Amino acid sequence: MKKIAIGIFLVSLCIACQDSNKQHITVLNSADYNVYLDSDQVTYENAKKNNEFWLKRLAPDSSGVGDLGPLAGTYTDLFVATGKVSNLKNVEALYKKAINISATNKDSYTRSLAQNYMSQHRFKEAQELLETIYAGHTNKRVTELQLFDVYMERGMYDKAFENLQKVKNTGDYHYLIRLAKWSDYRGDLDLAIKYLEQALAIAESGGLKPLKIWTYTNLGDFYGHAGRINDAYNMYLKTLALQPDNAYAKKGIAWIAYAYEKDTEEANRILDKILEHHNMPDYFLFKAEIAEYKGDIETMEKNLKLFETTVSDSNYGMMYNTYFVEYFAERNPKKALEIARQEVINRATPETFHLLALAQLNNGLKSEALTTIQRFVAGKTSKPKALFHSALVYKANGMDDLVKEISETLKDASFQIGPLLSKKVQSL
Repeated sequence: MKKIAIGIFLVSLCIACQDSNKQHITVLNSADYNVYLDSDQVTYENAKKNNEFWLKRLAPDSSGVGDLGPLAGTYTDLFVATGKVSNLKNVEALYKKAINISATNKDSYTRSLAQNYMSQHRFKEAQELLETIYAGHTNKRVTELQLFDVYMERGMYDKAFENLQKVKNTGDYHYLIRLAKWSDYRGDLDLAIKYLEQALAIAESGGLKPLKIWTYTNLGDFYGHAGRINDAYNMYLKTLALQPDNAYAKKGIAWIAYAYEKDTEEANRILDKILEHHNMPDYFLFKAEIAEYKGDIETMEKNLKLFETTVSDSNYGMMYNTYFVEYFAERNPKKALEIARQEVINRATPETFHLLALAQLNNGLKSEALTTIQRFVAGKTSKPKALFHSALVYKANGMDDLVKEISETLKDASFQIGPLLSKKVQSL
């Protein structure tokens, strides 16, 4: 019996060791991406060069409508390359001018302005523009694709699906990426990945670099959500091979370093490199989260202050409202509640309602928070952050069984939520 017991113990130990090794397989190799961290800012330089060209073209005749669209496009490229929000405002002004003076191309300029509004999170205004031109003479299919996008952002899912059906074409890239988004909303991540992979095949067969870059980064995100970390990493590397200064892909690798490998030093190194050329406020929140996870409160507060200072630029408008709700939830609960209420008017989705519930909870309105979760969040999304905030509300209302159920679910989402929030889940 003693020999059998020892044998069972040794087998169990071996299995445990094997499981542990599986959980700690290293994915990142800095040699794969170091060259990209120090790469020339080719995207920015090209955008700047094109911007200067179209500015000179426009200078002799400031009303030259044919030059306004290309010039606006260069400012969009500058925003993508630098993160400077003033570029989005330049785009807005140029498209408004083009709409006013164009005799034949108002439809196209209006769709472009709507896209700019979406980038600024002005979804209601984008919807109004698109619905107005859709009622008249317009390129129906292109407008329907954009209407799907804006309806999804605003939580108008029946209308979104209606437009998705109108543009149905399984051989079309633009349909497939939206079908993937719809599948993700419905909670079918595997199906969403399948459709994105089909879209990627189309982009690759056509050699379409912008579409490949977009699809690689989004597939990287989806693979990460599915726990396919190595696949996610490879997608980000493919992106960088095409566009070495792509900040989004670098941020994805930084997240793998932090959330999967728990290598906070490497994550910070990557983020610092990104910030040398691409100044987006959410990078400071990322660095603050890493610092809090490490217990470095001084660095955490420093980065939170940098976030708040950066987004104080009025040009950001509503772009960081969802971040603000969480940021102010404990620091200034009344302000968090005010912003959350504004945001559900702008986009009434489960993702904004769970933030409203968090703000209500932190203002002592636990029964109102519970009503918000039950009516607008529960059963309508499986996003980990929404589940976590739901658990906080359930806990405050003494609904321990639901808290336990969510806690178990979130154990499988450790990569998505990161090690800091995973710690908080354990203490629910």
